[in-house]
Amino acid sequence: MDCIFCMIKDGKIPSAKVYEDEEILAFKDVNPQAPVHILVIPKEHIRSVDCINSDNSKIVAKIFEVIPKIAKLCDLTNGYRVISNCGEDACQSVKHLHFHILGGTKMADKMA
Repeated sequence: MDCIFCMIKDGKIPSAKVYEDEEILAFKDVNPQAPVHILVIPKEHIRSVDCINSDNSKIVAKIFEVIPKIAKLCDLTNGYRVISNCGEDACQSVKHLHFHILGGTKMADKMA
């Protein structure tokens, strides 16, 4: 498989890990869009939000339980944004479900 996030998960590509457990990996984005920019991925390869179903939705729930812990580890005490791009029009560049945690600055009101 040529999925860059799977290669990061497998240790074939180095990353600046922020959090890891048996099912989830969080690491710093190499092209940050904010002072703090963390990517959170399930270790199981799920292609996108469109591929979330009753068989894998528990890992997505767990990711959202862990996101506040990651934000706290990164000192995001005044708020943060969570984004997941899905598909070409949303500029999903890696076809592996992932969530961006952005923070460390006042975010713009406009999302697009």
